[in-house]
Amino acid sequence: MFVKQYDVIVVGGGHSGSEAALAASNLGSNTLLITTNLYNIGQMSCNPAIGGIAKGQIIKEIDALGGYSGIITDKSMIQFRMLNKSKGPAMWSPRAQCDRLKFSKEWRLTLEKKKNLDFFQSTVVDLIIKNYKVIGVKTILGIYIKSKSVILTNGTFLNGIIHIGDKKNSGGRISENSVKGLTEKLKKIGFFSGRMKTGTSPRLDGRSLDFSKMIEQLGDFPIEPFSYLSNLNILKQKKCYITHTNLETHKLLSKEFNRSPIFNGKIKCVGPRYCPSIEEKVYRFSNKENHQIFVEPEGVNTIEVYINGFSTSMPEEVQYKALLTIPGFENAKMVRPGYAIEYDYFPPTQLKNNLETKLIENLFFAGQINGTTGYEEAAAQGLIAGINANLKINEKDPFILKRNEAYIGVLIDDLIYKGTEEPYRMFTSRAEYRILLRQDNADERLTPMGINLGLVSNDRIKKLKNKNKKTKHCFFFFKRNKVKENIKICDLLSRPEISIYDIIKLYLIKNFIKKNNIDKKILEQISLYIKYKGYILKEEENVKKMYKLESIRIPNDFDYNQVKSISIEAREKLLNYKPNSIGEASRISGVSPSDIRILILFLIKRL
Repeated sequence: MFVKQYDVIVVGGGHSGSEAALAASNLGSNTLLITTNLYNIGQMSCNPAIGGIAKGQIIKEIDALGGYSGIITDKSMIQFRMLNKSKGPAMWSPRAQCDRLKFSKEWRLTLEKKKNLDFFQSTVVDLIIKNYKVIGVKTILGIYIKSKSVILTNGTFLNGIIHIGDKKNSGGRISENSVKGLTEKLKKIGFFSGRMKTGTSPRLDGRSLDFSKMIEQLGDFPIEPFSYLSNLNILKQKKCYITHTNLETHKLLSKEFNRSPIFNGKIKCVGPRYCPSIEEKVYRFSNKENHQIFVEPEGVNTIEVYINGFSTSMPEEVQYKALLTIPGFENAKMVRPGYAIEYDYFPPTQLKNNLETKLIENLFFAGQINGTTGYEEAAAQGLIAGINANLKINEKDPFILKRNEAYIGVLIDDLIYKGTEEPYRMFTSRAEYRILLRQDNADERLTPMGINLGLVSNDRIKKLKNKNKKTKHCFFFFKRNKVKENIKICDLLSRPEISIYDIIKLYLIKNFIKKNNIDKKILEQISLYIKYKGYILKEEENVKKMYKLESIRIPNDFDYNQVKSISIEAREKLLNYKPNSIGEASRISGVSPSDIRILILFLIKRL
């Protein structure tokens, strides 16, 4: 039987599904969030942290657009650090240690405040499709629910298999059932799928560890919130710790490699290249005497600690023996073992750049189903999918972020044009315009877009206008006024050896800042622009060149078989992807610069 019809159904309640459901409902869509366990909404399945290299920028961007990951992070934060401060500002990346239970609780509380967002605990096993258009879902209990659009955010649950040594169990997360049947249904429709692997580390009882043998890792002060709406008041941050494996650890693990499902062939798919298991690290880097281990608290009111850097699928007893060899872990008590998980994903080259599938209209994929790894990458896709599902059913143009506008734009562009055969994670190096995509200017870049979409609150609009007004006023003051030796303030600040904190001690500037209530973040942002002006202008010129390629449109009915001079691989890829512009064509893996030049000449002749 059919129950109430919805505008948008979101399948899955993780980071991607939560952002998708809120985006769709905030834009006015009657939305239903279906998940297998409502108690595990927004669960941090791996380490209890948000942000990091490039990932922190993504959370800032989600927040600037009107998403919620930044707000939830701030509410559950127990430690803050700004990574890469010794490098240039394009590399600065905020990272927060979070209280795992509070993080999940805050997600659910936030979701439940939305009046046009309903919840249903069940498992979706099939889609209802008519004339290559999705019109609803079918649950494991045989309930049919109609919808104008569907967003799949299944995470690691599609035919998930958990590995701990010789033990192999069906599951999407430890002690949670996997989703069976949905992959097979999608394949029958015409989608093609693959398998990926990820893993998690053991959790230990913090009371059993000797922290005096480890290196303290303190949080940074002052704490910088991820959300432009947050006013943090964290009086005391939790400590993290660093310790190391050693040759004894490596020897013990090496002896048991034959019991690892990664090495004995039980796991055949690829795991994250940049987050290998401890057994893979020992094997690949056999010349290294130690590997860094981060001991991270799971929350304020729990004894559990997460052992970051020790992801493993070795048998429990091997995990435990190896952990006992690490300094500070001699008397450790294991609370939960680490494990690996294999799951289905759908290569993202099957998607349009609004995350809608090419094969089925109004069906969207977001998160790990697209081959990504990480909370931040999943949340970003969920937000974009939720926005575009609403726009599509209301017959509006899709919302597409370009590579020069956001890390989110880089993420989605990479996925749909290059695809991925291993879990994809974001790095600053993937963004060619990263000096423009700094964590400090996400609001300036993206909040105006959020306003146009209707996602941004009046409070956020007011804050941005106030910041922009003060920034403009301060920048004009720096350009117009001079200090000692008759030097303009901006010229003095452009010198590498002079910091913003050197010049604000001067009476003229100190008085101006106090009178106009200019805060630290505005001063730092102006300083960055002045010091890196040359680099910023150069990247802006590169963006203009990129736009020229984007402006050369390729007709929808263009026959690439006519262009005999391009490579066979390029022709096959172009026929498959059907890019809308030369810019899009240039980013497809397998299409060379020489193929692009030939294509441009052919299009010019045709015109």
